[in-house]
Amino acid sequence: MSAVPSPEAPLTATGNLRRRAVVSRLFEGSATAAALLAVGVLGIVVFSVVKNGASALNWDFITKNPPQFGGSSGGIANAVAGTVIITLLATAMAMPISVLVALYLSEFGSRRSARAIGMVLDLLNGIPTVVVALFVFGLLVAGHQHSGFAMALALAVIMLPLIARASQEVLRLVPQSLRDAADALGVSRRRTVLGIVLPTALSGIVTATVLAAARAAGETAPALFLNSIYNSSQTQLNPFGHPVPNVPVLIFQLSEQADASGFARAWGAAFVLLTVILIANIGARALLARSRSKMGA
Repeated sequence: MSAVPSPEAPLTATGNLRRRAVVSRLFEGSATAAALLAVGVLGIVVFSVVKNGASALNWDFITKNPPQFGGSSGGIANAVAGTVIITLLATAMAMPISVLVALYLSEFGSRRSARAIGMVLDLLNGIPTVVVALFVFGLLVAGHQHSGFAMALALAVIMLPLIARASQEVLRLVPQSLRDAADALGVSRRRTVLGIVLPTALSGIVTATVLAAARAAGETAPALFLNSIYNSSQTQLNPFGHPVPNVPVLIFQLSEQADASGFARAWGAAFVLLTVILIANIGARALLARSRSKMGA
C-alpha cells in the first residue's frame, strides 16, 4: 500500500502540472509576441510617414490651397477643411441612431431581439468599406454627380456599428444600483434612462464617437467612389450636391503625379492625417479611462 502524504508536506509539481505550466508559458509568450508585433507594425508605419512627410510640413502647407495649374507649391488647407466638414456631417448622422440602438439593446430590448440586432451590427461592421461605397454610389451618385454628402452617408454607415457597440458596452458599465434606486422612487423607465443612465455614460459615448470619427476620416474607398471629381485648387465647402476636397483623395492624386515633389506633399498630407487620427485616439482613450474610473467609483 502507498503511504498517504502528510497534509503538512510541501507541494511538489507532478508531470501533469509541469506540462500545464509549460503550455501556459508558451501561450503567454505567443500572446506577448503578437502584441509586440502589432506595436512594431504601428511603429514602422508611423516612422515611415514621419520620415517621408516631415520635410513637406510648413505654414503654407497647412494654410494654403493646392496650386491651380500644378507645381510644387501650395498646401492642403481646403482638403483638411473638407475632411473635417464631411466627418462632422457623418458623425451627426451616425451618432443619434447609434446611441438609440445602444439604448434599446441595453435598456429596453429583450434578450432575443438584442442578440439578433447585435448580430446585424457585427455583420455591418464586417462589411468591406468598398461595398458600402458601391451601395451609396448606386443610391446617390449614379446618374448624378459626386458630392460630399454621399461620402458622409457612407462614412455614417461605417461609423454606426462602431458607435453602437461601444456605446452598448459603456451603458453596461453604469451601476445597476442607479437604476434600482430610480425604480424604488417610482421614476419611469424613460426618465431613468434620459436623466440618469444616459448622462452617466455620456463621456464614454462621446469617446466611442471620437474613435469612430477618427477611423472614418481616413477611409479611402468612399472618398474615391463618391467624392473625388473636383477642382483641387478651389475651396468648396458645401457638401450637398457638390464634391468637397478631402485629404484621402488629395493623397491619391499627389501620389499619382510624375513630379517627385508630389510624393513629398502626399507624404506630408498623410503625416497631417495620421497626426490628427493619433491625437483623437489618444484623447479618446484617456477620456474613456476617466469615464470608467468615475463609474467604477
